[in-house]
Amino acid sequence: MRRLPVWIPQLLPLAVLALSACAKTAPPQAAPQAMPVQTETIAAAPVPQYDEYVSTIKSRRSATINPQVDGNLVKLYAHSGDHVRAGQILMEIDPAKQEATVSSSHATEQQKLAVFEYNKIEVERQRKLFEQGVTSRDAFDQAEQAYKNSQADYESTVATTLSQQKQLGYYHIAAPFDGIVGDVPVHLGDYVSATTLLTTVDENRDLEAYIYIPTERVSQIRKGLPVDILDNQGNHLERTAIDFVSPQVDDQLQGILAKAPVHADLGKLRNLQQIKARVIWTTSSIPVVPVLAVTRLGGQTFVYVATNQGGKYFARQRPISVGDTVGNNYAVLSGLQNGDKVIVSGTQFLMDGAPVQPLG
Repeated sequence: MRRLPVWIPQLLPLAVLALSACAKTAPPQAAPQAMPVQTETIAAAPVPQYDEYVSTIKSRRSATINPQVDGNLVKLYAHSGDHVRAGQILMEIDPAKQEATVSSSHATEQQKLAVFEYNKIEVERQRKLFEQGVTSRDAFDQAEQAYKNSQADYESTVATTLSQQKQLGYYHIAAPFDGIVGDVPVHLGDYVSATTLLTTVDENRDLEAYIYIPTERVSQIRKGLPVDILDNQGNHLERTAIDFVSPQVDDQLQGILAKAPVHADLGKLRNLQQIKARVIWTTSSIPVVPVLAVTRLGGQTFVYVATNQGGKYFARQRPISVGDTVGNNYAVLSGLQNGDKVIVSGTQFLMDGAPVQPLG
């Protein structure tokens, strides 16, 4: 075996002393700085318990327009999507034949009027002659009877003329109320009858949400239940309440029809539009946590809580269970209590046990 030089063992004590001196003169490692963070104190808030259903908007005033007379369409004044006023003419069926009938009836009326007026004069003349003893009672009675017959005949003709004029009005199809014109499936020149669908007019006002609720909820359905109306993007339109509950179950949908009035902006909702309706069964006061404070890792939901230890704050990661969102918060089912300070800023830079400085 090779032997070390004699001088190496003599240097070892000096090396140990040198290392010891260096260790004594090295500066101590600095403690990590506390990270400034925003916090919010957990507090209870009213949280609704609800079910969401697909609902259909229906107008309380919606008319299907069918003609009351037969004929060919000669004019179309309105088109699909037009806003119309009550009484506004939408289309016209060829009225030529009916106009001729009205003219003929009016001429007959004038003829009957002339006979009536003549008999009126004649009966007065016969009365005077009878009173003077110039004519017989029989002649006076005949004149009076002719007068009454002509009066009845004239009044009947007047009624017939009015009826024909009213019939003429049916050749002009008018809007029954203010509303929006639906699809117009007919064209100029088409022959239409009482069974022909001309169009529809929907009054986009006094709307109702038709909600079919499963029979499992039958014991909870009642008038006055709050309902939140949302569009298909989830935007809240308005809060309303159930004002009608059907006493029967729909045999096809196996649901119970509930209705709620809707007063949202007419530009956002249309007749037969499908929207979302949240029926709120109860409202409970439970803790809520800001959405910004919640992180997810491996399918688990966490928050960082600023915990006071000896006057200093440290971020402690805590698993929680959350429910539905309430505005910008989650409902907390477990893991947090009122008064806990959760960290809502810089959570992506935190680690469990890191020192923090709460700012609010």
